[in-house]
Amino acid sequence: MRRNRAVNWTLLHARLEGLARTYDARYLGSDPLHRVLAFRSRANREIGGFFAAALAYGNAKAILASLDDLFSRMDGHPAAFVRAFEPRRDGARLASFRHRWTVGKDVADLAEILQAALRDHGTLGALFTRCRSDGEPTVREALGRFVGALLAYAPELPPGAGVRYLLSSPADGSACKRMNLYLRWMVRRDDGIDCGLWRDVPPSALVIPLDTHVARISGFLGLTRRKTPDWKMAVEITDALRRLHPADPVKYDFAISRLGILDHCPSRRHLRRCAGCPLLEICTA
Repeated sequence: MRRNRAVNWTLLHARLEGLARTYDARYLGSDPLHRVLAFRSRANREIGGFFAAALAYGNAKAILASLDDLFSRMDGHPAAFVRAFEPRRDGARLASFRHRWTVGKDVADLAEILQAALRDHGTLGALFTRCRSDGEPTVREALGRFVGALLAYAPELPPGAGVRYLLSSPADGSACKRMNLYLRWMVRRDDGIDCGLWRDVPPSALVIPLDTHVARISGFLGLTRRKTPDWKMAVEITDALRRLHPADPVKYDFAISRLGILDHCPSRRHLRRCAGCPLLEICTA
């Protein structure tokens, strides 16, 4: 992979705009956000979105199947389920749930944590806003405080508790892909993809949800020179994209990730498969 070529920012902007026009809201069916947007109420989108983002790891088809299973166990109303959660009764409903290494007990623990947060703050958005400080350029510090505040509702959780995997923090150096994905859903608005529920958090502060697809394709585009998909790489990619859209640096996340999730971007240049890609002219694969 060649990553030393200087980036032509004007051309990059034009090609990413083309990519976003290609992979627009018509492609939501391949994304867990599709299940979130199916909810009509803000409360269900906020709470259902948290569960959907937390489980957004692994194969896309398996994620969607797991969300369908989980939301069915919640009778299609995740916010009401969480607010009325009773560990013995509802823990039994979740007991047989499994998504890869996340099991029903982990989801039940998360439901209890979210229930406590809603009791004290009304919404998760209100809690996140309380975790922000004016002048912080990105969500890094606020996200760390937010996760810490959630975990504080379960002080007796053992270090190896599965729910801890669902609540990653930038303080650990993690790219926090799923937490940044949730923030993107809640904060971004106006293009028919994200929910845009939290108006007190500026989209300019978001950090790109870094999965393997975004990391790989960003390398092809010269947006990062780093090799380890961690928080530093996520920030480097976000900073590069901020040059194109200072007010909305993660605008292209959905479109870029579609290339990988839908297997439209091979790991090496392929004459036939790459022929119609809007990024072909600027890709260094």
